Amino acid sequence: MQTALTELAELFATTTARITPEQLDRPTPCTDFTVRQLLAHLGGVLPDSERAAHKLPRPAAPAAALTEPVAVGESARRAAAAWQVPSALDGDTLFGPGEMPAGFAAAVTLQELALHGWDLARAAGVDYVPGEVAAETVLAVVEQLAERARANGSYGPALPAPADSAAFERALAASGRNPGWAA
Repeated sequence: MQTALTELAELFATTTARITPEQLDRPTPCTDFTVRQLLAHLGGVLPDSERAAHKLPRPAAPAAALTEPVAVGESARRAAAAWQVPSALDGDTLFGPGEMPAGFAAAVTLQELALHGWDLARAAGVDYVPGEVAAETVLAVVEQLAERARANGSYGPALPAPADSAAFERALAASGRNPGWAA
């Protein structure tokens, strides 16, 4: 998982660096968010992930979410780097809604980078193609999280995907995303 996190963070950062101010109000495949809103969401999640990987306490008052595309991309790189520390996956940590196993927090981070990175790329009209090993890891994580994510509204109903679809396309469909979505 740690190698996939690094690859996805780099792909994510490359994608966010290509987002222009004119694209910020575009819709994304994640229907609840425009590009700007999705960047703000990730600008809060990714620093929280970095903190969780280091198992640091939550600040008394949450920091303002990052919103500038390049800053959010750099936050993705820092979060992925934090999960590379061998002890990062051990034990429990505070992340998102509360305490959880650190490995689960890393998995949530991975799917955030993969799925929302793709959402941003599609909205911006740029390619987002993880390597085969990272794509297989994303598929495994999405399948692991799918039931819980659908229950809390994070994923839509699974869409059909041809059996010969690439792993990343199957992951997108499993999360309720249409791999053919276009802005």
